[in-house]
Parts: sequence; structure tokens; C-alpha cells
Amino acid sequence: MTDPADLTVTIVDGYVDEPAHFGVPPYISTYPRFTAGAVVDAGVPESNVVYHTIDELREDRQKWRDVADADLMIYIGGMTVPGKYVGGTPAEPDEVRELAWVAEGTALMGGPIRFGVGDENAGGQDMERKNLDYDFVAKGDIEAAAYDLVDSGLEGFGNRMRDNEELDRWAAMGAFVVEQHPNHPDHLICEMETSRGCAYRCSFCTEPLYGNPAFRTADSVVKEVENLYDRGARHFRLGRQADILAFGGDGEAPNPDALRRLYGGIREVAPDLGTLHLDNVNPITIVGWPEKSREALRIIAEHNTAGDTAAFGLESADPLVQEENNLNVSADECFEAVKIVNEVAGWRPGDDPADAPTHGSDAANRLPKLLPGINLLHGLKGEREETFEHNKRFLQRVYDEGLMVRRINIRQVMAFDGTDMSDTGADIARDHKQLFKTYKKEVREEIDRPMLRRVAPAGTVLPNVHLEYHQDGRTFGRQLGTYPLLVGIPGERELGKTIDVAVVDHGYRSVTGVPYPLDFNEASMDELTAIPGIGRSTAGDIVVNRPYADAADVGVDADVTKYVQ
Repeated sequence: MTDPADLTVTIVDGYVDEPAHFGVPPYISTYPRFTAGAVVDAGVPESNVVYHTIDELREDRQKWRDVADADLMIYIGGMTVPGKYVGGTPAEPDEVRELAWVAEGTALMGGPIRFGVGDENAGGQDMERKNLDYDFVAKGDIEAAAYDLVDSGLEGFGNRMRDNEELDRWAAMGAFVVEQHPNHPDHLICEMETSRGCAYRCSFCTEPLYGNPAFRTADSVVKEVENLYDRGARHFRLGRQADILAFGGDGEAPNPDALRRLYGGIREVAPDLGTLHLDNVNPITIVGWPEKSREALRIIAEHNTAGDTAAFGLESADPLVQEENNLNVSADECFEAVKIVNEVAGWRPGDDPADAPTHGSDAANRLPKLLPGINLLHGLKGEREETFEHNKRFLQRVYDEGLMVRRINIRQVMAFDGTDMSDTGADIARDHKQLFKTYKKEVREEIDRPMLRRVAPAGTVLPNVHLEYHQDGRTFGRQLGTYPLLVGIPGERELGKTIDVAVVDHGYRSVTGVPYPLDFNEASMDELTAIPGIGRSTAGDIVVNRPYADAADVGVDADVTKYVQ
């Protein structure tokens, strides 16, 4: 039997993306942290645990030696929702298989990849369960499998789910892994689990495969935040749950007191945090318990950081699709939930919360504290041409009523075994592919851009934009948080830096910005031209007439005051 104290363990993070769980950089999911804590709890010295992302292995072949030499190589990954990513590229099936081939020790695979693998990481696919040549595949929790495998001397394990007592230990003990992430400490956001499982059974979703909601205590989550904070983490996202409003309750009704303990506790142990965001909120909770939900939303908006998003799983505004897929919220109910979040949390730092939702010329120049996001899913059972019109009418209604949503997520279904969609598969999504493309373009043009102008008008300041890549003579970056805006800045600036940006123009799902505050004595021609009302000729005059004592001396017709402090 192998003594755990002598084992070397390499954890490879191929990234995860689930309905209630982000893990593609700049996010780090819970899985590698909990798994590292589990093997340490089983007796492996912390110093014997190595963590690598799949992107690290792509960039440096020398690091594959850690894969080959480890007594135990643990691969964690799996995409159960399709997405497009900037900060990292999820592992493809061929790469996952290569890891197993290279590993000379025992190879264990787990995470949501256990639900199925497609030919690529994309929507409109049927997903199949495959072992990809690994010695062991965790059919239950990867962290429980890792603990039991180490405890057995690498002999084997029984597939099982971990309990909350184990989770409390492993979450605390595995915090050290964040220090090995290439984005640590400045550009890494820790995904936090408050619960998993779901009280509802939508046809397509993998979250019910985790069972009914199982909640952690506020003290447990706060303790994990404290340990991560002590390891240098400053950015946190309460994203690992089906519905944050149901935290600490029966899985359906809101529990404001539990949320007060959770958010207040996090602020106490992480006083200098940079980001505190959330993800999923079930709109049926808000319309079912409106007063409790309003109180809970007020607590969140009091403690979070601006630009937060509560993703609503409407999925479809078509009553037929709702019925055939057991969707639990109607278009009218979702609209009412959008309205309530706007009224309670749609204020901006510097504005009076009682004035929410705040937008227009008198609003403060920051993003709102918390807005809904709308998820729309296509390829579901019962989908027809009218479905696309139902969705567009719903979105237009939200806009016409003067409300705000932070983002509209439109995607196609991935069909997994164990869900009701497994019988239908991706056939409907494939049949409607061209209709889907046309509809998506219309939504981007007719709804997304005007909505973005409302949410982040010209002059909105986005603090701490991390510069990530260059393209077409511009530098692109994002803030840390839930569904952050992609920001394009004229010119090629040094990557990896963080700057404040003021919005000057809008795309469909991205904005153009200039450094804030803009120094008119130093600004480039491209930066000056980007400001609304300043053309090339005026920008040239500004450059020629430098220096200026202040912005008022610039002497142009355009309002430039919003771009200076």
C-alpha cells in the first residue's frame, strides 16, 4: 500500500463551465481547490501537490514532466454549457486523452466531464460518456474520489458524493492552490459554492443531477473566503448555486437573514476585497416571495461591488416550449422579476438607492450595483419559428419599459444523458441553426446595443480594467466580475496592467473606452478622436494647441468634462 505521505500529486485544470459554476480564467472553480484539500486531508503533504492549468501546459512543454512524474495525476474539467472565452481555452477531448497517455502514475478524471464529452466544446451537440483512457473516472464527486483513492493507497474508490462536513475541511485546506494559478493574485476570481442541486427539473439542465439543493452554512463559506483571502485572493464570486436568494432556506423561499450573515461575514474577513459578485437567481423566487426577495436584494446591493449580474434562467418566452421542457417561469413572471431587481438594486454608487433604477443624464457615472441577466436557450423541445418572435417581443418589452438588463445570453442546447433532453438530442438545434443565427444578429442590433447605451452610457467609468490582448491596433481588457464588459481602448498598451477607463462608444456586447481621467496634454490622436463630438480635425487642433491648464481650456464644443476628474 502506498503511504499518502510519500505521494506526489499533479492536478490539471482543464476548466469547467456549468449552469451554476465558472472555471475558465480569470475564474478558478471550486473543484481543484476542494480536490487539493481532499488529498491533503488524506495525508499528502501540501508541498507534494502541484497545480497546472491546461493553458500552462500548452505554453510550456517542460511542465508536462509534472504530469508524467506524478504518482497521481488528477484531471478536472467539463463543459455543460457552451461559451466563448477570452482568458483561457478549455481543454479539448484530444488534449484530455493525451494527459492520460503521458501520465506514468495513476490517472484520475472527474468534474462535470463525467456527464459527457462532445467532439468539441460547442453548443448544438449530443454529449457521450467516455473514459478517455484514464485509469479511473469519478462518477461522483472528484474530491471524494481523490480522498478515497489516496486513502486506499491508490487501489480504488467507491463513487460517492461528499458531505458538508468534508467540504468544510477540504475547502479550507485547499485554498493554497490559488497561489499556483498563473493569474494569482491580481487577475484571479474565486468561484464560491453556497449550494448545489436544484429544486426544479428543467429538461436540459445538469444541475438537478446533483440532487435537491444542499446548502452550506454562512460560516463555512465565510471561513473559506478568509482562507483564500489569507492566500492573497481579493476577488470572489458567489456563483456556485442555482439561486442565491434561496441560500440558507428550503431551496425555494428567500432567507434574508442567512444572506445578511453570508455577505456581512465576507465583508468582515475580507475588508479590502476588490470584487464581490454573484450569478444565478431564479426569477420564480422573486415573484413567489416578492417582499422577502426585495429585502434579500437590498442586502446584496449593500454589500456587493458595482456591475454585478443576477442571471435569470428564462430560457424561452414561448409558452409551448416552457410547458414541454418543464420551465418554471413565464415571460410575464420573468418581466416582473426584472422590474423588481431594477427597483431595488438598479442604482449606481453615488445615487440614492430610492431612485432606482437610475439611468440617463442625471445618473452617477458608475455601473449599477445589481441588474438581471437573461438566459435564452434554443433547440429545446417544442421550439418553432414563433419561439424566436416570443423571445424578441419579451426583450423589446423590457427595453420599452425603461428597465435594464446587464446582458442577454443566447445559446444552443447541449444534450446530456440523464436529462430529459437526451431523447431529443441536438436535432432541433441543428435544424434551426440558420434561423438561430439570423435571430441572434437581430437581438444584438435591436436590443443589445441600445440596452448597453442605457446601462453604460458615454462617460461611465469602469475601474480596474485588466488589459488582456491586442487586436487591430487596439488593446482589449475586462474588469473582474460576473459577465464583465469587454473594453476596447485605442492604441496598444502594455498587457497585464490595470487601468481605469471611461466609456465613449458601444458595440453589441462590448464598449470602446479611453483611459480615465484623460490627460488632454498627453492623449493620443486616436484617444481624442474616440471621444463623442471630437473628429480628426478637432483632435489635431487639440494636439497643436497644447499645453492646457485644465479641461476647460481645451475649448471644444464637445462635452469633455465627463472624461476628466
